[in-house]
Amino acid sequence: MMAVRAGVVAMVMPLTLLSEGALAARPQPEPLSRGPEPVLALGRFAGYGHGQTAVTYDPKLVPAGSAAAVAYVPTADGRASVQLRAQGLLPNRKYGAHVHTNACGAKGEDAGPHFQHVQDPKTPSTDPKYANPRNEIWLDLTTDGQGNGFSRATVERRFAERRPHSVIVHADHTHTGAGHAGQAGPRLACINVDF
Repeated sequence: MMAVRAGVVAMVMPLTLLSEGALAARPQPEPLSRGPEPVLALGRFAGYGHGQTAVTYDPKLVPAGSAAAVAYVPTADGRASVQLRAQGLLPNRKYGAHVHTNACGAKGEDAGPHFQHVQDPKTPSTDPKYANPRNEIWLDLTTDGQGNGFSRATVERRFAERRPHSVIVHADHTHTGAGHAGQAGPRLACINVDF
C-alpha cells in the first residue's frame, strides 16, 4: 500500500485536494505536527493481490489501470476532510462510494460494513438514523466525459480508537430512504487507506 503521511502530503497531493480551506490559515490551538496526520492513498486498479492498494472486482465498470486517490486531512477545529479522486472510470456515470471498516480483500464483502461513528446494532445498516452522511462517510461521485470524478465529505469528528481501513466504490449513488438507506448496489472496487 502506498500511504503518505505528514509533510510529504503537502508536496505530493494535488492542490485541488486541499481546496476550500482544508488547511486554511487560521489560529491553531496546537501545531498540526502534534495532532493527527494527513493521509494519502494512491493506486491503480487491478485484480486482488497481497499488498494491492486499489482492487477492482468488476473490470467492466472499474477498468484495470484506472486510478484513485483518497486523502484524509484533519483540520485544526477537530474535523477532517475525506476526499476521493478517480481517473479512467466509465465516462458520465454515477458511482457510490463509502468508507468501510476493514481492508480490501479478494471479495468486496471482505471490506466489511460502512464505518459508522455511532454503530447500528443491526447489520446491514439500512436505518436512516445510522445510515446517513453525518454518521457515515459518503463519497458518491459522477464522472465527466473522460471518466474522471471527485468528491469530498467533511467529517465532524476525527477517528478515535476505531478506524476505517478502506473506501469501496459501488455501482449506484447512495439511497437514503428507510429500509434502503446507505445502500448503493454491488461493490465494484476497493481502495486501501491507512486512516
